[in-house]
Amino acid sequence: GEILKVGDVCRNGKLAWTLEAVAERGPAAFYSGPVADLLVKDVKEAGGIMTKEDLEKYQVKVRRPLSQSVMGLTVLSMPPPSAGGAGLMLMNLGDPDFVDVGAVVSDMLSPKFAAELRRTIYDNMTFSPQHYGGRWNILQDHGTSHLSIVDGERNAVSMTSTVNAYFGSLILSPSTGVLLNNEMDDFSMPANTTANTPPPAPNNFVAPLKRPLSSMCPTIVLKDGKLKAAVGASGGSMIPAGTIEVLLNHFAKNMDPLSSVMAPRVYHQLIPNEVKYENWTTVTGDVFLLDAATRGDLLKKGHVLEPLAGGTISQLVVHNVEGRGDLTAVSDPRKGGVPAGY
Repeated sequence: GEILKVGDVCRNGKLAWTLEAVAERGPAAFYSGPVADLLVKDVKEAGGIMTKEDLEKYQVKVRRPLSQSVMGLTVLSMPPPSAGGAGLMLMNLGDPDFVDVGAVVSDMLSPKFAAELRRTIYDNMTFSPQHYGGRWNILQDHGTSHLSIVDGERNAVSMTSTVNAYFGSLILSPSTGVLLNNEMDDFSMPANTTANTPPPAPNNFVAPLKRPLSSMCPTIVLKDGKLKAAVGASGGSMIPAGTIEVLLNHFAKNMDPLSSVMAPRVYHQLIPNEVKYENWTTVTGDVFLLDAATRGDLLKKGHVLEPLAGGTISQLVVHNVEGRGDLTAVSDPRKGGVPAGY
């Protein structure tokens, strides 16, 4: 009943019990064992409809990553229903077990389609979302976290996870200590639309056993088959833009890893038709502000600018594969992060 003070120890004993059960008996302890029984009981007592059968039927999906050659590099990223750097095409996607996303994914990886998109972009002006193919309402999500990890043998992990809101569904299972996520909110929901609100994306409508779309796009970069970088970001629907900007800073603009992460970011999600640019001071005192010259250029092109005190948090590890083989790791200071190694 009291607020914790500096130096106080906070324990989640029930979660420790749950993790011990999984460590000792494997995933079955969670999906069909005693943890499952308690979790279902807690969800029902909170007004939910989860059943033991729901947990028993759940299966992890292992899918091949998207792969594309760019600037002499091989870029690997998450396939649908995650974003995989899809950006503008995200809302045409859906769970490939339920909708045919083959044509959309093919376009995402097609140099010919990229050339067609390039012709819609003008250096001196911008257009409405319809000009760029915007059709569907964009989902806003939160609650993501990202890790980029490289070990001594240069195996790499780029992992983004989410509970889809800052505290998931705001329910902590009292019997298991598990924070329940808000992942259902990532589905598009049929709703009345107005002239200013595009319709939801049918490919992402809810269905039993279907997985919703996600903005997550953890990415691994190879050069000549060897690890070059692991990168990703948290930050909801802005994740694709944040990840791509860090990648371009390092590999296209030749910025060092720290500068690539520290550089102020801009975001345009097509709908709403506005550019959000970083303008904030973090709790650690770092200032992130898009420079005045760039803001002026964007205004001249007809963009509507909105300052943003927030955005994405990126984690980047670069492998100096052409040199000594050492690593440079950057944990985004926007969230007070520091890299760790041993």
